[in-house]
Amino acid sequence: MSTRWSLTIDCARPKALAAFWALALGYVEKPPPAGFGSWEEWFVHHDVPEAEWDDGAYLSDPDGSGPALSFLKVPEPKTAKNRMHLDVQAGGGRETPWEVRWPRVTGTVERLTAAGGTVIQVHEFHGRPDHVVMADPEGHEFCVL
Repeated sequence: MSTRWSLTIDCARPKALAAFWALALGYVEKPPPAGFGSWEEWFVHHDVPEAEWDDGAYLSDPDGSGPALSFLKVPEPKTAKNRMHLDVQAGGGRETPWEVRWPRVTGTVERLTAAGGTVIQVHEFHGRPDHVVMADPEGHEFCVL
């Protein structure tokens, strides 16, 4: 039996970074807990100071199959390369013909660049482009393949 898990990303601007990743992954803002009409209602109910309401943002897979994502505000900036990263599998995987896969990859890279992402490097495999290493608006590396 597997264990349910989620991923937490430390960042300076949780809501802005969550918006980028919602676009990248097709995720949505996590709904507030049952019995609350909004996260603000939940914050008030649990006496969370208003100054802390933007200290986190939460995304979920609208299909309910992928892990939840949390974005938590931290005071220090990112200073080193990630030791773990996400692969955004926009192209359909290497079992998808390159002629179909690569336009999907480049389309996703264009959307994410327009949303504040940065291309770091295009990697080749057998003499043609294979995947793109990018950074989100706060510098977290990920691949589009």
